[in-house]
Amino acid sequence: MTELSEISIPELTLYKRGKVRDVYEVEDKLLVVASDRISAFDYILPSLIPDKGKILTQLSKFWFEHTSLVCPNHLLIAEIDEFPSLLHKHRDILEKRSMLVKKTEVVPVECVVRGYLSGSGWRDYKATGKTSGVKLPPGLKESDRLDEIIFTPATKAEEGHDINISFKEMQKLVGPKLAQKIKKVSVDLYQKASLHAYSKGIIIADTKFEFGLHNDELLLVDEIFTPDSSRFWPLSSYAPGKSQASLDKQFVRDYLESTDWDKNSPPPPLPPSIIEQTSQRYFEIYKLLTDKNEL
Repeated sequence: MTELSEISIPELTLYKRGKVRDVYEVEDKLLVVASDRISAFDYILPSLIPDKGKILTQLSKFWFEHTSLVCPNHLLIAEIDEFPSLLHKHRDILEKRSMLVKKTEVVPVECVVRGYLSGSGWRDYKATGKTSGVKLPPGLKESDRLDEIIFTPATKAEEGHDINISFKEMQKLVGPKLAQKIKKVSVDLYQKASLHAYSKGIIIADTKFEFGLHNDELLLVDEIFTPDSSRFWPLSSYAPGKSQASLDKQFVRDYLESTDWDKNSPPPPLPPSIIEQTSQRYFEIYKLLTDKNEL
């Protein structure tokens, strides 16, 4: 197992540094490199999760291929041997955790799709009976399956929390036609992936997507159906009315909620046991969904 916190490729221009990924310019393309950093509650934690970046990259690669007929995506190459030769000397950093992708004009909306009532969707519902402006039936319990898949967009915040918005607000932000297309594609992607996951004994409770435009074509970008961007619940233990056992980042959030950290100051390091269990959960969901026993 490896751990990678800082990424340095001096020959390339850094395009963007995110909480987990560093993005470099390679001619008219982008090189996306996933580190082993982990974030929660809008902070990057001081601890690393071994092999996390490799799992996110390889799982996204699997899903990009699985869903390419539903929506094209930005992935060009994920094999280092096919990368431009100047990158080969950085094999120790790039192997399994990087992708060469098309550069797109990113749509400034987080596209959240929910099949079950959990997380901020559940908190909104308890307070208002709605989530992102979508009215839901009364009497629902935490983790209930929704009768209808719902699309709940959010604005992408460079810093701080993403803010849930209504579909009407999204239409104002990106235009009615593009908003409608993104909504349909998001729901279709969720349905396609949910069927596959269900066949492997996994519920995808909710997930989020990012999209970009490349020569006016809508492309799926960033990561998809990873334990950082989705809630994965084992079907065997699913029981509505409470929070669920999960194979995703919720495990880390739950641990942090159990500490006295105030979420307004630098977060504490994770104990070794939490790091190990998180790494195991990420690898377990990778194995279950891809039928591969190694990265």
